[in-house]
Amino acid sequence: MNKKSHKGLFIALLVIALWFCSLSFFLNFEVNFSNPLIYIFILIQAHLYTGLFITAHDAMHGTVYSANRGLNNLIGQICTALYAAFPFKALNAKHHLHHSHVHSHDDPDYHHGNFFQWYFHFITQYITWWEIVFMAIIFNILKLWFDEVNLVLFWVIPSLISTLQLFYFGTYLPHKGEHDNKHQSRSQKRNHFLAFISCYFFGYHYEHHDSPGTPWWQLWILKDKANHI
Repeated sequence: MNKKSHKGLFIALLVIALWFCSLSFFLNFEVNFSNPLIYIFILIQAHLYTGLFITAHDAMHGTVYSANRGLNNLIGQICTALYAAFPFKALNAKHHLHHSHVHSHDDPDYHHGNFFQWYFHFITQYITWWEIVFMAIIFNILKLWFDEVNLVLFWVIPSLISTLQLFYFGTYLPHKGEHDNKHQSRSQKRNHFLAFISCYFFGYHYEHHDSPGTPWWQLWILKDKANHI
């Protein structure tokens, strides 16, 4: 095992563990809507949901555990299952279409329309009816152990916020409009703190397309080396 593959696996497991621990705490938290911590907790959990998907995305590029493709893909499947019962294999195929046909009619992430039309297109590319039904079943099972209000606040709402976070910072802003570069992408201005809290450095989107084998936690390094805005 080389150091790079070891670190990628450690970071992936850390993201999953943080998601589990925070969700466990929040689901047992006594809800009082006058407590401002509730709204902070929602944002924290949304950020960790985004981390699950970004980790799965790294697995799609084989960077979670490059030493073992099977384990790499298993981590990806765990993340997509926890995120919204997504099948990793199907998402993997669509994501590589995005890289192969970026900003074209064959790109599943691209849509020629306004923000809301594009978001709807984005969501329908990845969410199917059976996944909605399955998540509804899981929700009702979880109600046997957790308060429904907690489930809505810390399980449902954060996942929905995360879809907006992933779409807006990881798809819409980087790919909207016309571009004069080979990756048909723009990159967020250099600010590593904002880049991390917004979408795990995926605002540095040109850098990702230019080096898809670079994991999310190293994209800031590429941004530091970049000459473009």
